[in-house]
Amino acid sequence: MTQQTNTDLRDRVQAVLEQVRPNLQSDGGDVELVDIVDGVAKVRLQGACHGCPMASMTLQMGIERVIKSQIPEITAVEKVED
Repeated sequence: MTQQTNTDLRDRVQAVLEQVRPNLQSDGGDVELVDIVDGVAKVRLQGACHGCPMASMTLQMGIERVIKSQIPEITAVEKVED
């Protein structure tokens, strides 16, 4: 993947995260895009989301579902730890 393509993809993922961020922040959480590797967006859950028992569901049913529906190049979203 070229640098320009990777930058464009990163910008598109960031834009989708901006769409889901208000919902996370309303519960005291947040999400940060760490990297994109081979179509996998790696994110870090922050605030109340970090360590929350529902974090996996939030990641899969919320963040991943929305990203994959809008950006088909992203095949998965994985949580990374600090």
